[in-house]
Amino acid sequence: MTAKSARPSPHPPPVDGLDLSGPDPRSVFGRLFDEHAPSLHGYLARRVGDQVADDLVSETFLVALQQRHTYDSTRAGVRPWLYGIASNLLRRHVRQEVRGWRARARLLGADQVQTESHEGRTTDRVSAQQRVRQLAGALAALEPGDRDVLLLTSWGHLSSTEVAQALGIPVGTVHSRLHRVRRWLQSHSSVTTSGMEDGDA
Repeated sequence: MTAKSARPSPHPPPVDGLDLSGPDPRSVFGRLFDEHAPSLHGYLARRVGDQVADDLVSETFLVALQQRHTYDSTRAGVRPWLYGIASNLLRRHVRQEVRGWRARARLLGADQVQTESHEGRTTDRVSAQQRVRQLAGALAALEPGDRDVLLLTSWGHLSSTEVAQALGIPVGTVHSRLHRVRRWLQSHSSVTTSGMEDGDA
């Protein structure tokens, strides 16, 4: 079973509040996987690509299984708990991720020059490439903590409260980081933030 092939039931019962530390956790973790693996994979794939996302999703659930006795449902829901584990694992790939964004920014910049030199290419495509290049460069320049808050909110679709639970930081810190990052993006890279809006506060 892989994250991409998982198909949650139409109306799965919520897993929050269940005891994850029972003697036979297989059925509970099967439900956890079915409910959360597809969205978790989608978030990770946007950051590091499908192949690495496959590995990270598998590792996330392995770590969750190994650390199930530490889960406290009174402090965080299952969803932010899993995203917190995934974020910790993702930090191991930060250097590779940043190198990839910088390389993508350079390649898209070169491709834009080539595209502009060929007749018949639309202005919309050139504009889209420029926005992606700007976004890639901006993400690469962010501090890891700021980048995690921004992408968990905009790509992971976590609320500010869930981001705070996932990263183990106060909600106020999430809000201040989002505010700082958006101001930085607007003033330093001219990147539109229309696709990076906050989730529910």
